[in-house]
Amino acid sequence: MSVRGRCAKVLPSELNKVCPERGDDPATHPRKMSDFEVVPNLQQSSSSVSKSRRKAHFPTGSNEKENLISWIPENIRKKECTYFVESSQTSDSGRIVCECGYLREQHLDDGAKPPIFLGKEWDPSRHIQEMPTDAFGDIRFTGLGQKTGKYVRVSSDTPPRVIYHLMTQHWGLDAPNLLISVTGGAKNFIMKPRLKNIFRQGLVKVAQTTGAWIITGGSHAGVMKQVGEAVRDFILSCSHKEGEIVTIGIATWGTVYNRESLVCPMGGFPAEYVLDEENQGSLSCLDSNHSHFILVDDGTHGRYGVEIPLRTKLEKFISEQTKVKGGVAIKIPIVCVVLEGGPGTLDTIYNAITNGTPCVIVEGSGRVADVIAQVANLPVSKITIALIQQKLSVLFHDTYELFTEGKLVEWTKKIQDIVRSRQLLTIFREGKYGQQDVDVAILQALFKASRNQDHFGRENWDHQLKLAVAWNRVDIARSEIFTDDHDWKPTDLHPVMAAALISNKPEFVKLFLEQGVRLKDFVTWDTLVYLYDNLAPSCLFHSKLQKVLLEEREHTAGSKMPRLQLHHVSQVLRELLGCSTQPLYPKPKHTERPRLSIPVPHIKLNVQGSSLRSLYKRSAGRVTFTMDPVRDLLIWAVVQNRKELAEIIWAQSQDCMAAALACSKILKELAKEEEDTDTTDDMLALAEQFEHKAIGVFTDCYRKDEERAQKLLTRVSEAWGKTTCLQLALEAKNMNFVSHGGVQAFLTKVWWGKLCVDNGLWRVITCMLFFPLLYTNLIIFSREKRLQPMGCLTRLRAFFTAPVVIFLMNILSYFTFLLLFAYVLMVDFQPTPSWREYLIYFWLFSLVCEETRQLLYDPDGLGLVKMASLYFKDFWNKLDICAILVFIAGLTCRLIPSTLYPGRIILSLAFIIFCLRLMHIFTVSKTLGPKIIIVKRMMKDVFFFLFLLAVWVVSFGVAKQAILIHNEERVEWLFRGVVYHSYLTIFGQIPSYIDGVNFNIDQCSPNGTDPYKPKCPETNADNKKPIFPEWLTVILLCLYLLFTNILLLNLLIAMFNYTFQQVQEHTDQIWKFQRHDLIEEYHGRPPAPPPLILLNHLQLLVRRGLLRRPATHHKLKEKLEKNEEAALLSWEMFLKENYLQHQQCQEKQNTEQMIRDIAQRVDVLAELLDLDRVKRTGVVEQRLGSLEDQVHQSAQALRWMMQALRGNGFSSGEDLPAVGSSRALDFKEADLEGKAEERRPPYHVLARNLLYPGSHTLRFPVPDEKVPWEVDFPLYDPPAYSADHKDMAVQDPFSLSLESLLKINYNTMDGLIDRQSFHGLYAVRDGLPLNPMGRTGLRGRGRLHCFGPNHALHPVVTRWRRNLDGSIIRKSLKKTLEVLVAQYPLSDVWALPGGSLEPGETLPLKLKWILRREFWPQFQNLLKQGTEVHKGYLDDPRNTDNAWVETVAVSVHFDNQNDVEMKRLNSFLQGCDPELCIRWQVLDKRIPLHANHKELLHKVSTLLGAYY
Repeated sequence: MSVRGRCAKVLPSELNKVCPERGDDPATHPRKMSDFEVVPNLQQSSSSVSKSRRKAHFPTGSNEKENLISWIPENIRKKECTYFVESSQTSDSGRIVCECGYLREQHLDDGAKPPIFLGKEWDPSRHIQEMPTDAFGDIRFTGLGQKTGKYVRVSSDTPPRVIYHLMTQHWGLDAPNLLISVTGGAKNFIMKPRLKNIFRQGLVKVAQTTGAWIITGGSHAGVMKQVGEAVRDFILSCSHKEGEIVTIGIATWGTVYNRESLVCPMGGFPAEYVLDEENQGSLSCLDSNHSHFILVDDGTHGRYGVEIPLRTKLEKFISEQTKVKGGVAIKIPIVCVVLEGGPGTLDTIYNAITNGTPCVIVEGSGRVADVIAQVANLPVSKITIALIQQKLSVLFHDTYELFTEGKLVEWTKKIQDIVRSRQLLTIFREGKYGQQDVDVAILQALFKASRNQDHFGRENWDHQLKLAVAWNRVDIARSEIFTDDHDWKPTDLHPVMAAALISNKPEFVKLFLEQGVRLKDFVTWDTLVYLYDNLAPSCLFHSKLQKVLLEEREHTAGSKMPRLQLHHVSQVLRELLGCSTQPLYPKPKHTERPRLSIPVPHIKLNVQGSSLRSLYKRSAGRVTFTMDPVRDLLIWAVVQNRKELAEIIWAQSQDCMAAALACSKILKELAKEEEDTDTTDDMLALAEQFEHKAIGVFTDCYRKDEERAQKLLTRVSEAWGKTTCLQLALEAKNMNFVSHGGVQAFLTKVWWGKLCVDNGLWRVITCMLFFPLLYTNLIIFSREKRLQPMGCLTRLRAFFTAPVVIFLMNILSYFTFLLLFAYVLMVDFQPTPSWREYLIYFWLFSLVCEETRQLLYDPDGLGLVKMASLYFKDFWNKLDICAILVFIAGLTCRLIPSTLYPGRIILSLAFIIFCLRLMHIFTVSKTLGPKIIIVKRMMKDVFFFLFLLAVWVVSFGVAKQAILIHNEERVEWLFRGVVYHSYLTIFGQIPSYIDGVNFNIDQCSPNGTDPYKPKCPETNADNKKPIFPEWLTVILLCLYLLFTNILLLNLLIAMFNYTFQQVQEHTDQIWKFQRHDLIEEYHGRPPAPPPLILLNHLQLLVRRGLLRRPATHHKLKEKLEKNEEAALLSWEMFLKENYLQHQQCQEKQNTEQMIRDIAQRVDVLAELLDLDRVKRTGVVEQRLGSLEDQVHQSAQALRWMMQALRGNGFSSGEDLPAVGSSRALDFKEADLEGKAEERRPPYHVLARNLLYPGSHTLRFPVPDEKVPWEVDFPLYDPPAYSADHKDMAVQDPFSLSLESLLKINYNTMDGLIDRQSFHGLYAVRDGLPLNPMGRTGLRGRGRLHCFGPNHALHPVVTRWRRNLDGSIIRKSLKKTLEVLVAQYPLSDVWALPGGSLEPGETLPLKLKWILRREFWPQFQNLLKQGTEVHKGYLDDPRNTDNAWVETVAVSVHFDNQNDVEMKRLNSFLQGCDPELCIRWQVLDKRIPLHANHKELLHKVSTLLGAYY
């Protein structure tokens, strides 16, 4: 017997005493309440879990505990029995218990006292009270590893919104995309192994893929155990935390075994729970595989089913919530999955179907599930009491004796109602075609229910598509939504396209593109802003955007953060792409009005309200489309590192090569700033993939046409900031692309200028030295190769402006400069400068002018600061500036007579730097260039090595100096002893005084007074012998040489070797990449070498300064004409498609991919073989059923023949053989699917709904076969109900006393009340009329006003649906109608404008509400001119055995759109009551009206020959 904990007031300081902690858990991130829009009236706590990092299970931190401890007792209660009333029953141990089921000592102290004031009768409403709950926190299952969940004990009267608030706010659960309520047998049952595996895998798959919550009973038995084991198997097979599944168990607190371990007034963090099935008795243990538990308490013990009402309310509340994710707002759908089960399960299914919840019944699981599954495909008329009795006797063979005749009738009625709603019922059969997986069956059930749901127009399809996107099930979307049943316009898909982009669902983006979505129409400025507004907060680009907005706010000195605009995005993109690109989105001028016409951050793609669809439903003047929508979407995907999305969008791009290179650049720049190493690796990998895509496209282009491919390299791309593919590749350092043969061929072509690349270098040098040779055929020009003649000046100009010639002339000039400089330094350096030295100064001045020109040359208008930063990024420019500055410093000293010698020294150093500059010249050489790169890399290694070496040198030098020499005060000798001598020791120059053997006192100064000798080591005063410890200095020397000579030097060699090997592998690529800089430099350099270059500078100065001519663009750019550019891009796009197809073919031919495909096919084949076995069994059963049918028909024919023969006297009845049982057909079950829809039921259906509308009265169950009064039904004992309408002047008495009933005159006019039926005379029994259509399960008049017929009038006002041009719209070759419908106050459904007729009135009161008084007579004339389509009984939910509705339906049709009466009707409708909603609605069978009104519409559409 479990012991219930007492309610005790516990102070916070006593927390550890009451609930000792069992471990420290890390703190969680706080979360704001504003993230959730639920529970407006609750006392809100200040802590929760960060929305961006919520998990199904998370460790409870100290702040979370404190807030949970304070919030839960204030908002969540439990129930306690406050008074002990002795029960006639005893406990399991034979002890006296209270009526609540608890022992006396388990009550509160006051509860054990005699109930003096409350009487002896135990009343839960008086004897049970609510108080703060004492059981909540974390639950840990002892002995089952680290399985930890959340739990709470709640009162059975707890509002569902409070529990939902707890789950989403404090437990950190994301709102679900789907709610799966699993119900069925509460006791353990046996399932077929294959069916069990299919169920487990399918349930977990649908929960994982859709982000669903699974709700069960939470105990470790029956269907709950099956669900728990399914989740357990998934967790064991899943290695990542993202695979956790939210499984919520809602159980009764009073039936939980070992629940006393969960009682902890200040919360259990965690509470240890022992799962003990052996000793649980009649109670139940909680299932360890559930993640959350809601334990419902009604103050009783041992009573099951207490949680069902609260579970139903909670599921209904959750299903009414709207979840917004990725721009899509959906009502959370709910589905009920049924396994096995008993009577309680049948009630659950019936309630679910009644509430419109789709149900999935798993056939083969047993009991109730199998009963419903076996009759689900039968016509309702075939589901009889006898059939249900036969099914129950087979499937409930152990408990069949408990089924009374009344129970059989109730079960038959409920099963008939369940099967009647076929659109909500899905039977999962193992082996059924198209339903191999439970997850598919569950999702198909939801779609089938949604598709058959009543709706106005197309919003039902929208809802289904939103569900598919929210669940990320593109397979379901393809098979269930994008079918021939509905034609999707591309514009209809724009909102869900935005949602798929934001939610990162590339498969859906691909699907929508296949369905015709045009990015040119989809991407507007508003859409782009909306997309950037919904960037993931964890995205680095998002933080950079926020930084830009913050800077703008600080710049404008505003208090409010500015709204995001595209020029903010452009600002960040320019930082990533480099300043060589122009802004992609220009900043709007202040005089311009904002492009956005609605506040985008508040737009939601909602099912009911305003949505993203408004972005695409504007006039053409208000919608601004972007220049390149594919580029915009591609950038948006790339900055978030969304690989699949980026690849799909890139495949749509036109300027694909530039797009790929730009994406590579953006990703590499973002990777530099990204802190997460995994994200950095992903970004770099994606950047490499885009580089390979660019290389692949360029390779195909180069193979087709070299000249056009090279144009793609230098074409100015307007879409990508007026840059070129080559510039993008260089900015991104895409060495593989730049080293491509086609790019190198282009660079070589540029290098040779107008010369033919076939000319040998020796020819060029020869012509440089003897330029008259140019007029011979020694040099070939490219124009001459194309047979175009060239003049003399043209040849001369073309030769000397070629970059290769300019380069060679500059080399010759530079070598001349160095030779002259060396001659002056070594031979001709006089106190007064000679003419040679003045020539050097002039030469240097020309070099300074050239460097200045390079610094100020700004053809792209970047600005001086940016040009300076770009200039100083180049290492060789830094070296040039260093050499010039050193030269100027030396020149300054040299011109001062007192510093002549220091000036010469400084100039000598400048000469060294000028010589180092030669290495840049040699980078053009394919032999020397790579070696120079290796030397540069090794220099970096040397610097790192020197740091390690300095540690050993300084440490040994200081120790040596301190041991040998006492108080050396000369700084220069300190440096020598500590650093210089220690450094030389590495190379073998060991100081002689380091040991006493080679010590010579003549080589040192005893007192340190000799400036040319070091100070002597420590010596004795007698014989001047050293006294320092020689053994120590020798050991230190050996260790020093060991670590420096052997370890560090070999480490340096190893570093050099590694660098050499690493660079050597990519030397060719690196050299080709760096070759571009040299070629571009000399391509834009003036042709004359220094010092003659000053003439070019003078010419440039005159042109720019005096003539004000713009700068000439020497960069490798080419602006094409529009037609030429369009043709070039089309050609590139065509070859890109070829490249993508080739890539797909290669992937298919890949060995690993082929192995995977074969393995998948083998799995499918094996599954089909298994299914074939099951199907063959089904075929045999079908054939046996068909044979039984034929035998029965034969038996009937033989019986008729024998009866005919006997009637003619051929035989006596005694000789009549028994041909066959007439009951055989009653028990026959048709298992074939795909039957046509049933005809209209012969009996009223709505009038037999078990729950009578507007009350809590339940009808007596009446199966179809017991409806007619002529059929004997001895069990029939319906309850009586008559409502009292206080607002009605005329109504029959609600008492069924004979005295009051005898005053009523039936089948005639009773005063103003017409009690005559359109169906003739009706029977009257015991003073009460009998419903002419049969039993309804309820006596009295219900909510109707009168006994007998209650007359009504329903005008059906219609018109043709027309296009804008006035033509009638047709569907399936039939004209479509529009019908006038209304929604009355306090009603959730739409109806025809009509209703009950008051006594003496000709128009219904509801119709008068719609029309103004002056139009009533005219409308009566319209009714007289109309056509009567129905006159008689109306199947209404308010009908009873003694009162029913009879109506006259009149069709009022306006055939002409200019009908005067219709226009007058519309005008009077516009002035009606504002609380009413009236509309013209397209007539369709899915129109959401009352079911009986739909029958009237069907008759009208048949009458007019219209579509229905």
